[in-house]
Amino acid sequence: MDDERRILAGDDGSPVLSYVKGSRDGEPWAGFLEVLGPGAADLIMARWPGWFVSVPEDFSGELIGRGARLVRHVHAMSCDLRGRPPSKVRPPGGFRFVPCDRPPEDLLTTWTAAYPPDHPDHEPRDEAHTLSEHLVPLLRGEVVGDLLPCSRLAVDADDTVVGGVLVNDWRGTPLVSDIARHPAGSPAGLGSALLATVMDAAAADGHSAMDLAVTHANPARRVYERLGFTVVRTTVTVRI
Repeated sequence: MDDERRILAGDDGSPVLSYVKGSRDGEPWAGFLEVLGPGAADLIMARWPGWFVSVPEDFSGELIGRGARLVRHVHAMSCDLRGRPPSKVRPPGGFRFVPCDRPPEDLLTTWTAAYPPDHPDHEPRDEAHTLSEHLVPLLRGEVVGDLLPCSRLAVDADDTVVGGVLVNDWRGTPLVSDIARHPAGSPAGLGSALLATVMDAAAADGHSAMDLAVTHANPARRVYERLGFTVVRTTVTVRI
């Protein structure tokens, strides 16, 4: 992602909106959008066909009303790690929490199983697409920022990856870019324990806060709230 904010101007040269450009699933994405002048919805629909656009919740209806497709309604959450006592949780019996130093192929089975069709974050993509357009770029730091050492994987007694929390550097703040747990290969509660371990590691590394995003309909939000995360803003991503 390009950290530099860009300006999109109307036909008369007046600034209409600002945004940060990135990519999503190999397609252009405009994030952190701010409306600066009138006609923003019309300009987006005319200039950005095929783009993903993340906008404030109260602006999303204008784009959807003009034919944009809803992709994700998400709450950005943050946790202040300063003064937080270490959770010192342990993995369930028969499982270990290890650094995220495995090749992306080792994560693929769990990431595919973690998001079945009835999951709020399910996306209709095959394994090849999940690997090349999602896991590989995240692990390489090509989507958000560098993968941080506090990232962790959960492995079973056979050393097979059954869960993971990926944390990337987003402008100096650890951002949980993805969380996955194999629903059949690991017990309930493993994901919460894994995230708590990651939070402990981030705090030990000197980070003062950690951010994440959760889909509006995802019940995992309650887990994040129990761990100390609170909602700081809500955005809606659409496909133009």
